[in-house]
Amino acid sequence: MSQSLLPTLSIVHYFANVTDPRLRRRRRHKLIDIIVIAICGTICGCKTWGEIAIYGRQKKAWLQTFLELPNGIPSTDTFRRLFTRIKPAAFQACFRSWMQALAETLGVKQIAIDGKTLRRSHDRGLGQSPLHVVSAWATANQLTLGQAAVSDKSNEITAIPQLLELLDLSGAIVTIDAMGCQKEIARQIREGHGHYVLAVKNNQEHLFQDIQQCFATMFDKPNGEGNYSYHETIEQKHGRIDSRQYFTIVEPVGIRDQALWQDLRTISMVVSERQVLGEAATSEIRYYIGSKSGKAKEYARYIRGHWGIENSLHWVLDMVYDEDRSRTRKEHGPENLTWMRKVAISVLKNTTSCTGSIRSKQLQAILDDEVLEGILSIFEVK
Repeated sequence: MSQSLLPTLSIVHYFANVTDPRLRRRRRHKLIDIIVIAICGTICGCKTWGEIAIYGRQKKAWLQTFLELPNGIPSTDTFRRLFTRIKPAAFQACFRSWMQALAETLGVKQIAIDGKTLRRSHDRGLGQSPLHVVSAWATANQLTLGQAAVSDKSNEITAIPQLLELLDLSGAIVTIDAMGCQKEIARQIREGHGHYVLAVKNNQEHLFQDIQQCFATMFDKPNGEGNYSYHETIEQKHGRIDSRQYFTIVEPVGIRDQALWQDLRTISMVVSERQVLGEAATSEIRYYIGSKSGKAKEYARYIRGHWGIENSLHWVLDMVYDEDRSRTRKEHGPENLTWMRKVAISVLKNTTSCTGSIRSKQLQAILDDEVLEGILSIFEVK
């Protein structure tokens, strides 16, 4: 066996504790063979169980150099049945410890938490709603750190604490949209030795009103007397101009129940304006609370960084893997498949064995087995 394939074999290390859900007498294919083929296929851009099976058949000669494949390549139905039955928590745990170890090596500075609905995963005949998954994304490192599934977006409030329990928050800035602006979530982040930046909307009516009043009072003061910091950015691209003004007040006064928001240290306001050629300008005002003392420029980085989960993860899931149109819907299949896609994106973004866009790297990997071996080296056990 070639030395270059040893990193590929190290994937086995991460599945030592996965329970095979199949009846023993029905196991024609080894569990690890099925999982590794699925991972390789997903990295190469396969979107469905059928495409993964085709990938396996086309790459059988290469796969046989490090997998046993006692009965050849599994069928589409075999892939589908197995991944609908594997418990998502156990499957995700296989990679999560490795992801966390890699994150610690790279040094995670910000974790963005946001939800995404798998729109075609519903089944009206069974009364099954589309799956909604809340993900944790290391914005600078471009690593998926974990996910928690719920039946709909309104249940993000219950999913976020479950997800936070899985993460090492020490020293990280955790950014969440307004759905996660909850006192218990703020407390959980601080008890995990992280800092929070939470968007505030009308779902926290008193907090929202008090922040607005704080800024109104500040702006009423003569120039130079307001206790705030200011930062502005202007971006011009794709025929539009985006300007953002950031205002941050440290140790605000007048927030009702401030003590219930653990370690609330700052409030921020962002005034965004977009001008598209030939159209009227649009503007928006957003508010945030934070537990870390800092100036507007620092909070601008956290607030803009949060959108990395949309641009670098959710957008790629839809544009590259066409996830919004995926019709995988049975049992645990959608949750396990979206997890593999997120792992694949993390691996592709962090690989040094090839360059280019995600799609370009996938094309190189499927055409050149040595490139894929290099990509898989990120799985090497440290």
